[in-house]
Amino acid sequence: MPAPSSRPSTRPAPTHDAWVARDADVLWHGFTQMAAYADNRPVVVDRAEGREVIDVEGRRYLDAISSLWVTTLGHRVPELDAALRDQLDRVAHTTLLGNGNVAAIELGEALARVVPVDDPRTLFASDGAAAVEQALKIAFQHWTNQGITTRTTYLAFGEAYHGDTVGTLSVGDGGFGTDVFDPLRFPCRRTPGLDRPGAVEAATSAIATHASSLAAVVVEPLVQGAAGIRPHPPEALRAVAEACRAHDVLLVADEVATGFGRTGTLFACEQAGVRPDLLCLGKGLTGGYLPMAATVAAGPVHRAFLGEDLSERTLYHGHSFSGNALCAAVARRHLELIEEWDVLANVRARAAQLAAGLDARVAGLPGVAAARHQGLMAGIELDPPADGLRWGRRVSAACVERGVLIRPLGDVVVVVPPLTTTEDEVERILDVLVAAVTEVCA
Repeated sequence: MPAPSSRPSTRPAPTHDAWVARDADVLWHGFTQMAAYADNRPVVVDRAEGREVIDVEGRRYLDAISSLWVTTLGHRVPELDAALRDQLDRVAHTTLLGNGNVAAIELGEALARVVPVDDPRTLFASDGAAAVEQALKIAFQHWTNQGITTRTTYLAFGEAYHGDTVGTLSVGDGGFGTDVFDPLRFPCRRTPGLDRPGAVEAATSAIATHASSLAAVVVEPLVQGAAGIRPHPPEALRAVAEACRAHDVLLVADEVATGFGRTGTLFACEQAGVRPDLLCLGKGLTGGYLPMAATVAAGPVHRAFLGEDLSERTLYHGHSFSGNALCAAVARRHLELIEEWDVLANVRARAAQLAAGLDARVAGLPGVAAARHQGLMAGIELDPPADGLRWGRRVSAACVERGVLIRPLGDVVVVVPPLTTTEDEVERILDVLVAAVTEVCA
């Protein structure tokens, strides 16, 4: 895999603290308490090379969270840089509402060849939450377009997370301080997460019992990511999909986090042999370069929207930057590189190495309750003896001090490195985890 060229920064070089002060004066960071932002020693990135980010004072950090799970092949990939520059010489953006552009069409064709969806049609968006929101609206209108007005609810799972719009919060199971929005959330049927005992039976029973009122079942295939990396077996996902088919309920697969190789196959659904009615994609779609997401609908779902021009069967939904040409060009080249570089083989090898290292070196450390993993997704759940110890934050900070960039989910330390991570880099992550957990928890 080619290494990116190195080019020195031409930015002025004030101190880290000066940059943080400028940041706090003008920005509002998501999922961040700004009153404590500066005290938590944020990394302020100036540039990146390969799988490392470099801060404003020249310190390097291995990006072991793939910049919030989006950077698949690393930073400054020459081939992706070239795809972006080539598209700039054509056009940056034109609307996809009622018109087309070549880059979006070519990306749609490339996705159609690889997604586990029958006769796929792709509706683009800008982020994963928007992709799931689109799926919820499509599933609902799919039924109303056929004169069925009783299918107005969704079945989702315990500890689910599908985004932070009002609709996606509704099918999500709360947490992350979002309870304040409970008055805005619409009701949703919920059964336990598929990693829990009896969860499959509960889900399939609920689908059978409530099929006439369900617009769709919404699931994170193989891994509930934001729940703290909670894997479930492919058989559990398959059973839910079969129940949906048997009772004519749409299946929405939220692969925003698991798509594009993260679990060892291009899409997690493949490991269960599941072909959803609606597939939601985001995060890794452009290799982490640009914000783009997609909702892929199966042919029968799409056909329910066909009718007279300007009729009520039309999906009156779209985004200003849907199908952005720059994003589409980079995303298509990204798909090609995954195949050209045999990235999935590296994911499987490094996933086995990471799993073995976590089981042997981390799971048994004092203060560790569990070490969960699926592909290149891992969550080390800590077990602090008292409330308020902030072990997740402190272990992650200790990792950052040692040059490995990690961000926790509460007291779960999450490791989601790039798909091109090397054998030595996995060992580096494991060494730093052991040292950080030992320092904070022992």
